[in-house]
Amino acid sequence: MEITRRTAVTGAAILGAAAAVGLPTTASASGRTAPAAPAPGTVERWGLHEIVLNGPDKGNPFVDVTLAAVFRSGDQRIKVPGFYDGEGTYRIRFSPPQTGAWSWSVESNVRALRKSGRVTVVEPAAGNHGPVQVVPDGYHFVYADGSPYRQIGTTSYSWALQGDEKCAVTLDTLSKAPFNKIRMLVFPNVPAAYTDPFVRTGTEPGAWDPTRFDPAYFRNYERRIAQLLELGIQADVVLYHPYDEDRGYSDMARADDERYVRYVSARFGAYRNVWWSMANEYDGVDSKSVDDWDHLFEVLVAADPHDRLRSIHNANIYYDARKPWITHASVQSAGASMDGLRAHLHRQFALKPVVFDEVAYEGNISERWGQLSGEEMTSRFWNTYVGGTYCGHGETLNPEQKPSISWLGQGGTLNGTSAPRLAFLKQVMEDGPAPGINALQPDWDYEIAGVDNQYFVKYFDDATPTEWAAVLPNGAGLAFKADIIDTWNMTVTPAGTFNMAKVPRGAQDPARPNIELPGKPWIAVRFTKA
Repeated sequence: MEITRRTAVTGAAILGAAAAVGLPTTASASGRTAPAAPAPGTVERWGLHEIVLNGPDKGNPFVDVTLAAVFRSGDQRIKVPGFYDGEGTYRIRFSPPQTGAWSWSVESNVRALRKSGRVTVVEPAAGNHGPVQVVPDGYHFVYADGSPYRQIGTTSYSWALQGDEKCAVTLDTLSKAPFNKIRMLVFPNVPAAYTDPFVRTGTEPGAWDPTRFDPAYFRNYERRIAQLLELGIQADVVLYHPYDEDRGYSDMARADDERYVRYVSARFGAYRNVWWSMANEYDGVDSKSVDDWDHLFEVLVAADPHDRLRSIHNANIYYDARKPWITHASVQSAGASMDGLRAHLHRQFALKPVVFDEVAYEGNISERWGQLSGEEMTSRFWNTYVGGTYCGHGETLNPEQKPSISWLGQGGTLNGTSAPRLAFLKQVMEDGPAPGINALQPDWDYEIAGVDNQYFVKYFDDATPTEWAAVLPNGAGLAFKADIIDTWNMTVTPAGTFNMAKVPRGAQDPARPNIELPGKPWIAVRFTKA
């Protein structure tokens, strides 16, 4: 990430402005050379414009100082909260949704911070598609510029909190992997280089001050978000979790929780690749009720003018994804990912996109949730795909058989066999219709997904048929090209072109194609309108 600076507006009060996050002029984490950043005083649409100000450093600025900037362009007015970054430095970050001239003015209870200025927003450069959004009234995702986004996610809880050397390895792994989203905790759950998001007041695990953030900790975390942005990967930022009761970061009082949620929203929310996950396994945080989680979502919505995607992840008790602040359901369910129809039923309940972020993990540990083979991991992605939903990967493979030092815990390298197969699936998804496919007439037990009269996919999972008398839910009178897809060996074999005859309503097509299959598991058949 490179941030372009401009001269102070008045004296030394404003130190600079930043733009074009994700458009570095030097080699990125992936080794690629990115295009030059916009000229000073400009920022790309959906980039990041940063106002930096000098102000008081006495007392407790995290509590004592209020700060926000109002951005205006034509009839648009967007109020963006700011945050204290330590040592008398205050920042306000804005990701402009439209091109053109924008003015801004700072509102604060500190007179010295009340400044104003202007920024010109230019068209986005290649690769900047804007933030991911939910398709209106739909069950899929799309970038703000209309480009399709097909989620192939992974989880590495504390990778962003490791040292630079380990993080560099993780980023290099991600640059070669198919994943376009990664779930990552803000608070550590395994040994890490960065462990204290708040100022410590003693040596005991719970000795810390919830009213004083450690800016260096959050500065490091946002650096990881920016590095993911360079790779085109969404950062699914997990705000709470139940795995560290000794320090109790997830067990704060309501006022401290509110301050924390507002702080991370102001700090991270302008990065266009940020998603919010309120908690991982929220129902394991004993100190919070569903009412508490509802309240924190209301706080987050009010604090986030950029309106990033929002979810919450369950262990055993599903959170009602139909609540208005939830943009998509983040579900833990190994069973639902083993059958396309079961996956589809979750979508019917949520009435929103469903991401099965945890379906167990490919690994070799003693715990049941970390013992999937590569074939099983890949199968769960295909089952959720033909259910019109999305899936999440994770890996616990390591010689010591400890999840804390695996990809799931700390990042590093991938040692499993599923990732190349998920890259193959991603290509199948990208070759298919946008924004995605749906289960077609599932109540009639077709077990076929796609788009009516255009595209069909039938997945046989671990069954080993040698032929299939194709019965499609629609498409009569049309011609379709058939392909046999070996999802494990990553091959596509043409199987001919077939005309689906028109027949009376309710009758089967007497001329339906009889597709010969190889008699081995992990096979799919695809029909594409000819």
